Amino acid sequence: MNESIRNSSAGQSGTRFERGLAILGEISGTRGAAVVDSLADIAPDLGRFVVEWAYADLYDRAGLDLPERELVTVGALAALGDTAAQLNFHIDAALQVGVTPVEVVEALIHLVPFTGFPRVLNAIGVARAAFADHGVTIEPPVMDDDRDRYQRGADKLVEIDGQHGPDVIASLQDIAPDLGRYIVEFAFGDVYHRPWLPPRRKQLVTVAALTALGDTAPQLRVHIGAALNVGLTPAQIVETLTHVAAYAGFPRVLNAVRAARDVFEERNMSVD
Repeated sequence: MNESIRNSSAGQSGTRFERGLAILGEISGTRGAAVVDSLADIAPDLGRFVVEWAYADLYDRAGLDLPERELVTVGALAALGDTAAQLNFHIDAALQVGVTPVEVVEALIHLVPFTGFPRVLNAIGVARAAFADHGVTIEPPVMDDDRDRYQRGADKLVEIDGQHGPDVIASLQDIAPDLGRYIVEFAFGDVYHRPWLPPRRKQLVTVAALTALGDTAPQLRVHIGAALNVGLTPAQIVETLTHVAAYAGFPRVLNAVRAARDVFEERNMSVD
């Protein structure tokens, strides 16, 4: 680690810096320290903020484990788009902390209904490069389910969203019935139905991506509710939103927290 960066935190928050540096090393090997070093000649305090806030403060919090945090990060970065370097870093980190290549790909496929194909196709390209750097080969699973797509989607919609899901579909009948059918068949019958990423992790990725996108309060309320339905606690949902602040910024996270508060109040739930 560059001495100028070390010295910038000496006598001020050295313990916090060293703790963050240790976590950064745990998820990235020497790669993270190299990123911080690369800032020494132009923005050494930025490097210190990365270590102290993003890693010592955020990554070291209880509530989510490191694989979950990396999936949350990958979801947020893929949703933001134009983050190839950072996405490569965090796909690499996800592999380092035990997320499987199939889970990484499934997390990205899961984002298509929320972010669209272009951002996911770009993210898959980044994943391919990260896997190659690791010498990882992947045998991609292919869904083989000959049940009616609409029926399996409708079943999954109720399983994930409860009665609110069919209500949303019904609200589209007078103006965009085909859109409602696509949501059921594609988003839930094709994408949500895939079994290779657990429901809890799918909702972590979904909430992270919607938060990063911004201007998605109605959809966030639905999917925060879905996160509760699949077993995430209010505290874990707030932890997910807090983690995204390092990648999407405070304004979008503050808006997401407001949406979460609405859902918790409707269900008479608290974060404690």
